[in-house]
Amino acid sequence: MAKQRFSGLEVSLMVLFALVMVVAVAMVVLVATGEPGTIKHDSGSDPDIVPECPSIPEGERVDCFPDAGASRQKCLERACCWSPLNETNVPWCFFSKNHGYSVVSESKPDSTHIEAKLTRMDAPSLFGADIKDLTFYAEMQTENRLRFKITDASKARFEVPHEHVQSLSDTPNGPLKYRLELIQKPFGLKVWRRTSPEKLLFDTTMGPLVFADQYLQLSAKLPSHNIYGLGEHVHQTFRHDTNWRTWPIFTRAAFPNGGTHNLYGHYPYFTCLEDTSGQTFGVFLMNSNAMEVTIQPAPAITFRTIGGVLDFYILVGETPEAVVDEFTKLIGRPFIPPYWSLGFQLSRWDYGSLEEVKKVVERNRQAGIPYDVHYTDIDYMENNKIFTYDTDKFAGLPQFADYMHDKGQKYIVILDPAVSTGQRINGPYEALERGHAAKVWVTEPDGVTPLLGEVWPGETVFPDYTNQDCIDWWVDEISRFHKEVKHDALWIDMNEVANFVKGGIKGCADNKLNYPPFTPRILDDLMYSKTLCMDAKHKWGDHYDVHSLYGYSMVLATDKASKAVFGTSRSMVFTRSSFPGVGKYSGHWLGDNSASWNDIKWAIPGMLEFNLFGIPYIGADICGFFDNSTEELCTRWMQVGAFYPFSRNHNAKGFADQDPAAYGFDSLLVNTSRHYLNIRYTLLPYLYTLFYKAHVNGETVVRPLMHEFYSDSETWAVHKQFMWGSYLLITPVLDPGVEFVEAYIPDAIWYNFETGVKITERKAIINMHLPADKIGLHLRGGGILPIQRPNITTTYSRLHPMGLIVALDDNKAASGELFWDDGDSRDTVSSGVYIHYQFSVANDVLSMQVAHNGYTDPNNLKFEKITVMGVNSVPALVLVSDGNVVITLNESQIEYDSSTRVLHLKNLELELGKNYTVSWEVKNSVNIDCYPEEDEDQAKCEARGCIWELLSSPRCYYAENHGYITSNKVETSSGITVDIDRNTKFPSQRSRSRDISKLRIFDPYNARYEVPIHLDLPAIPETDETKREYRVQIHDKPFGIQVIRKETNEIIWDSAMPGFTFSDQFLQISTRLPSDYVYGFGESEHPTYKHDLNFHKYGLFAKDQPPGYKLNSYGVHPFYMALEKSTNAHGVLLLNSNAMDVTFQPTPALTYRTIGGILDFYMVMGPTPEEVVQQYTEMIGRPVLPAYWSLGFQLCRYGYANDKEIADLYRDMKAAKIPYDVQYADIEYMERQMDFTLDQVNFKELPALVDEMRAEGMRFIFILDPAIAGNETKGSYPAFDTGIEKDVFIKWPPELSNDIVWGKVWPDYPNVTVDNSLDWDTQVELFRAFAAFPDFFKNGTAEWWGEQIKDFYKNIMKFDGLWIDMNEPASFVHGTVGENCLGNDGLENPPYMPSLESKLRGLNHKTLCMNSEQILASGTRVKHYDVHNLYGWSHTKPTYDALLSTTGKRGVVVTRSTYPSSGRWAGHWLGDNYSAWDQLLKSIIGMMEFSIFGIPYTGADICGFFNVADYEMCLRWMQLGAFYPFSRNHNTINMPRQDPVAWGPDFAAMSRDVLNIRYTLLPYLYTLMYEAHVHGNTVVRPLLHEFVTDEKTWDIDRQFLWGPALLITPALDPGVTVVRGYVPNDRWYDYHTGKAVGVQGQFVDMDTPLTKINLHVRAGHILPWQKPENNTHYSRLNPLGLIVALNDEGVAYGSLFWDDGEGINTVQNGRYLLTTFSVFDRNLTSEVSVNGLAEADRLTLGVVRVWGVTEEVSQVTMKVAGKTDTTLDHHYNPEIQELQFDATSLSHTIEKSFTIIWTKT
Repeated sequence: MAKQRFSGLEVSLMVLFALVMVVAVAMVVLVATGEPGTIKHDSGSDPDIVPECPSIPEGERVDCFPDAGASRQKCLERACCWSPLNETNVPWCFFSKNHGYSVVSESKPDSTHIEAKLTRMDAPSLFGADIKDLTFYAEMQTENRLRFKITDASKARFEVPHEHVQSLSDTPNGPLKYRLELIQKPFGLKVWRRTSPEKLLFDTTMGPLVFADQYLQLSAKLPSHNIYGLGEHVHQTFRHDTNWRTWPIFTRAAFPNGGTHNLYGHYPYFTCLEDTSGQTFGVFLMNSNAMEVTIQPAPAITFRTIGGVLDFYILVGETPEAVVDEFTKLIGRPFIPPYWSLGFQLSRWDYGSLEEVKKVVERNRQAGIPYDVHYTDIDYMENNKIFTYDTDKFAGLPQFADYMHDKGQKYIVILDPAVSTGQRINGPYEALERGHAAKVWVTEPDGVTPLLGEVWPGETVFPDYTNQDCIDWWVDEISRFHKEVKHDALWIDMNEVANFVKGGIKGCADNKLNYPPFTPRILDDLMYSKTLCMDAKHKWGDHYDVHSLYGYSMVLATDKASKAVFGTSRSMVFTRSSFPGVGKYSGHWLGDNSASWNDIKWAIPGMLEFNLFGIPYIGADICGFFDNSTEELCTRWMQVGAFYPFSRNHNAKGFADQDPAAYGFDSLLVNTSRHYLNIRYTLLPYLYTLFYKAHVNGETVVRPLMHEFYSDSETWAVHKQFMWGSYLLITPVLDPGVEFVEAYIPDAIWYNFETGVKITERKAIINMHLPADKIGLHLRGGGILPIQRPNITTTYSRLHPMGLIVALDDNKAASGELFWDDGDSRDTVSSGVYIHYQFSVANDVLSMQVAHNGYTDPNNLKFEKITVMGVNSVPALVLVSDGNVVITLNESQIEYDSSTRVLHLKNLELELGKNYTVSWEVKNSVNIDCYPEEDEDQAKCEARGCIWELLSSPRCYYAENHGYITSNKVETSSGITVDIDRNTKFPSQRSRSRDISKLRIFDPYNARYEVPIHLDLPAIPETDETKREYRVQIHDKPFGIQVIRKETNEIIWDSAMPGFTFSDQFLQISTRLPSDYVYGFGESEHPTYKHDLNFHKYGLFAKDQPPGYKLNSYGVHPFYMALEKSTNAHGVLLLNSNAMDVTFQPTPALTYRTIGGILDFYMVMGPTPEEVVQQYTEMIGRPVLPAYWSLGFQLCRYGYANDKEIADLYRDMKAAKIPYDVQYADIEYMERQMDFTLDQVNFKELPALVDEMRAEGMRFIFILDPAIAGNETKGSYPAFDTGIEKDVFIKWPPELSNDIVWGKVWPDYPNVTVDNSLDWDTQVELFRAFAAFPDFFKNGTAEWWGEQIKDFYKNIMKFDGLWIDMNEPASFVHGTVGENCLGNDGLENPPYMPSLESKLRGLNHKTLCMNSEQILASGTRVKHYDVHNLYGWSHTKPTYDALLSTTGKRGVVVTRSTYPSSGRWAGHWLGDNYSAWDQLLKSIIGMMEFSIFGIPYTGADICGFFNVADYEMCLRWMQLGAFYPFSRNHNTINMPRQDPVAWGPDFAAMSRDVLNIRYTLLPYLYTLMYEAHVHGNTVVRPLLHEFVTDEKTWDIDRQFLWGPALLITPALDPGVTVVRGYVPNDRWYDYHTGKAVGVQGQFVDMDTPLTKINLHVRAGHILPWQKPENNTHYSRLNPLGLIVALNDEGVAYGSLFWDDGEGINTVQNGRYLLTTFSVFDRNLTSEVSVNGLAEADRLTLGVVRVWGVTEEVSQVTMKVAGKTDTTLDHHYNPEIQELQFDATSLSHTIEKSFTIIWTKT
């Protein structure tokens, strides 16, 4: 509704005012230089104060003269700095260092509060009445929210009496994500984000604090220019211009015409996006006084307010959306509007009569315009009096709501606050009289006399909604009026509060409230312009303080009225004036705009801002309020307005009709409006769900692109497009005569909503063609949107069937939600009367899971249609399952459009409220890259006979029939033999690489290198077809192999694809994969456990390369495990040791490219993931059983200065009582880094220290590298001399040279002093000795290596395990010394170079020449080219054998370079990682991968090897690392210590606590290691291995299991105190409390304070444990305890393996104990399977804890055969349902079976 129109006189005065302003601008220089005419103020200046003027950038100046009339003289009088510029917007007068306050005292009552006393520094006053002493108070309210308040120390001041915002009584749950720093003098504060390094977010030290009675100022420097928010104004862009813009904030009835003036709402709140990380913070000043905010280029912001207090809230979030979440938590979550209010709405001011209203209603109904709501503005009233209606022109108004309801529509009336003082036409104005009687009005300063103003009805009074009597009156009047004129909701207007006279009819007094010493730059520069006098009285205080709260208080009162009138019906309130918190109760529209192209643009930033402000129910008057709208403008506005959350066409008195039908039934406007409103109504379930998420999670509804794509700086300033939630992108036309719009397409897959076609552009600015009838609508891949067939109103559309639109992303995945209730009742969320669906698509399966079902829709709704965009081909089969019955859709229900790649599933009958899965099987065509090198172009592509398509991915790909052709196929019961010939229609792929034109699978004529590793395979292939789980089919053209799982008929391997190649140095084969879920391939750092199949390529080639994204590292494992749609699993090994790469693509498909050997594939069929690993390790060799002590915690660093440093560390660890078993020495213990030597200067006492430690139960491990120094004097270095004698070193082939292939590694030349200041390459050249590399394939080498190890052990130093490193093999020169590799350069630089690190440097980069010769045990001579990847493997077994023969004990070997079957002899650590948060997650991924590779004894360097560790990160890593099988803290030279005692006592204590848990559970971990050794089970286990039927587990890599029973959920991110973890579908107990968690099959928030890692024990399992000690030598002496976690049936099982912990072949020789434990019917029974344990190693039974005991226990009895029954002491805790009993006193050794029975009371 409008404000008063201007008269001709007023227009003339405005023109005159404009002319005066022009003159004023022209005189700015005169004003600035202090000429007559400026206004003088008493500044209270002190002539003795000389301003201290800082040298600062112009952009950081803080204005010392925000009022008019600055001059040099006046500036200096304020003791400020004067420096005029040629820029008038930059302050010429700015603050000196003389101003501000200083801290006189500071206290911290507790860890979450800071209090300080401030006193003003001596400096002149700006505006007088400065307050000398202030109180500063800070509350760390939550992990993400800081509050600080500054106020008068001696007198209370006005503070906003907010309904929702309260001071918290609770303390934060965990570490704060921010840090507050107080600066003493001048006072300032800095708020830091706790990251590494910290980021400064809010820095007030750039300007002084000013705190006077009526002038408060605070400035803060910000970290970026990405500032959003502040209001209410028209911001022509969403991101603020930081070039000296000042925005006044003070609620005002004004036109939103594009100026910088203040408008209806009051929002001193902004957000700041810090950088591409997405990290964002918000700043809210809880202050309702008039103010202005200046944004300047520093970037910085200055708040200037004229009353109240400085009450700031700093909100820290990881994303922009997270900050909205935090803000709405603070001020109140948005309400969920009634469903009908999301329909289209019509209104105008001054229909003139009810008949005209009905005419508009009828013509729009007839035009078929979907619409739900009609309004009447003030013209329905009798002379504009509220709570009346015009009985003449609107005679039938009491029945109008029924008229609307008959067609399923609603009616809304307007109410203004102002009440006429006049009488009604036919009698008294009863509403006024009742108001007088209740004394409900805003008064004059006397507090008694109602203040009189003038609004629409003439002279008026104004309700004081802060007065409870007024609220009661208002509720009563609305109730009375509703009985007279039925309506469905309330629209409240003019509540800024608006007044057509200045202040009041009597005018305003001359006092400091009406004329404050400083007036912010508000419209008209007059405080009471178009509102009330500032000294008017409310219950809350002076109008001066509460003016901007008037609309807020009216909303609170109107909400109470709404609840009284509409009862359980939700209804709604809709307000013009607002304040933070209004969104909890009300929506808002953007005010009285104009029918202009500017206004259609400015609406978008306005909507985006109000979503930041917590008012998502927002929109602008469609087609404009003032002025006549052109048809083109209104057409474009109807298009975009169809996607306003509040979608209403509204215009003003005196202007042409602009409802859609007014333009003609066949008009373009009507047709496009109908079309896009139908789309809106189709999408209303999605929009309604967004409002639910806003209500529950604080999410935005209308969303800026930068909230979703914050890492893309192109989105930061986009304000002509917007999104609905995460998935719908809206691109409107906002200019006349335009059909092409410049639009930004963010980095995702996008589909045209109307056609379903995937657009090719992404992360690009495009010219989008949008003819007159079109708006840009695009669906983001990855979204699932619930829909409903539309109708003319929501009443009818809600009767229609529902559906889903699925838009697949790059990974062919998607997700979404649906919230559904009756659409009208109040509080359905809190009462649980709703349905909440979670939708997801993965692996071509749509899951429709009901997360909450508390509502039954009376219309028996069903999902009728599902549309899937991005399906590559027609599905062969579509299955629908409700969990019990599986239905196959018939052809009529499946429609596939091959041109758009959209799948429509029709005529479905999926009942709302039930779970379903819908799966489709698609055999996708796949383009295999024909030019994997990086220099592709069309000519090169076509020269290979391949297809070039610029927009394809890949651009160069094989034709469908490219490959080999089969002949002479012979099938037998044990296999298939087939000849394959290259298809000569296509050219040879690589001219430098000889094609093998004829190849038989077993070809006796062309022997090639094959991997010399023994696999344990059946002696005779299985010849009985019925016993095989698979069948094999050969495809002829092109040649390919299909492997089909017989049980499910799923094709799990299908290499019948183009591009198969078998050349001498290029072998390529591709296969389709049965699903997107592929795990494995290594060793390379992967960001997720499940592979991303979006054209990612990984190289496999052993290299001394620290872990990094897509960098080939130390080992080679060409093995993967894949899941099938049936939830079965299989594994595939390519037994090939040449350099290779593997490429995934989304089809899904996989391509192998290797440069030698043969293609030798092995497949294990599972069918469970755990069985895949068991079968794989049965083939390659079971993992070694490590010594028990090796499961203890271990310490190492590269760079111990001397043996004393190790001794001191050992002493400190003992003193701190931190469990610790193993100490290492890295290469620094050696003389000049040479194997088998000891540095006699720095480590002379190390042997004695080792002996001392070992005597106390500790163990010691030394490092050995393979490279042997070759420059020592003959006779001085036996290792080299005997190696020469035994010819153990790698040499050139005899035809090239008889010399050793020399490298350089760590050993130094003799008699040199290394200058570490030189660059690395120079150091290597000058100081590193020649080094020879043992050829461990040779029979004699293992013997020589063992002799050196044994000699070191006997003559130099004892050890218990060996750590072998640098065995890729690594060299510091490339190929050989001099870097001149002899022989065939095609081996060093092959025709195809796989995707390897530094591949342009050749295969010999940082290793040996590929032409080097090695000799296999069989005597076969091979090139290093073929066996390079086996070097670490060949090194490992001789080392393990030497360890056993030397020590006579099992010990442990840890190796860096691995290959399949390395786990038979050694464990592995994940290499030289970095101290970074992301490495925590990547370590879990690495461990899980090595688990399936058959190397369970694995871990990462805790706290990181390279770089400086951060305290919190290292502590979280210690918690995580306590659950690595190989648990070692290790870092590099020249870095600070990071062992647990290096960080201080708190860190040591927390480390001790978590390591005590590890040591407690070592019997369980050792048993898991036994099961891996004997059965091939995994130890660290992905959740999917235990819960493979639960597809949620398929993606989980932030949690893992120890075996089947212990779930570990670590904190992996900085500052978190809550982690989101999945509780799989079983019963679980909290390890720390023993209490059942009560949820399953859900993601939950788990409290994770800094002292805690979340651990859960799975019901149905029994875990053996022992009391921890300082090391395992002592802990093994303690009694054995049991944790019994009962399942719902009261049953549990477990086992224990126990031996002497270090004996050789204890399992093979039966020298161990294996016992099982079970509980059934309250009986705990042990059963001994193997009893070969020596008496000295026997365990006694100790404390048993039974969780899940639901009833009180009266007695516990232990029964042992041949002994008297014994009653055990017990304790029962009913709160956590734990029974505990202790058998320690019985000294019962557990090799004897027992039964323990507990009897319930």
